[in-house]
Amino acid sequence: MHSDRGAEYTSDELRRKIGRLGLRQSMGRTGSCYDNAAAESFFALLKEEIGTRRWPDRTTARAEIFAFIETFYNRRRLRKHPAWGYLTPLEIRQRHEQKHALAA
Repeated sequence: MHSDRGAEYTSDELRRKIGRLGLRQSMGRTGSCYDNAAAESFFALLKEEIGTRRWPDRTTARAEIFAFIETFYNRRRLRKHPAWGYLTPLEIRQRHEQKHALAA
């Protein structure tokens, strides 16, 4: 679980809960808003696309979020910026891997 260093994220209560869930906690550096920017951007998009709602159970929530990430976010959503070539994240990763495989 990645967050900034807000009081709600550094509390002993939350840290114990994270440990009980078997998760690891990471935090951005103090004074650097860029450390958390990628996570904030992704979760804003996730909330915009699938909304904020309650699922009947954790299994259903995990399945729907996984489907969103794997079928839309990684494979169909275009990175709408010239620097990324208007490609999907999967296409960007494949090109990156091809480039490094050829260099090796």
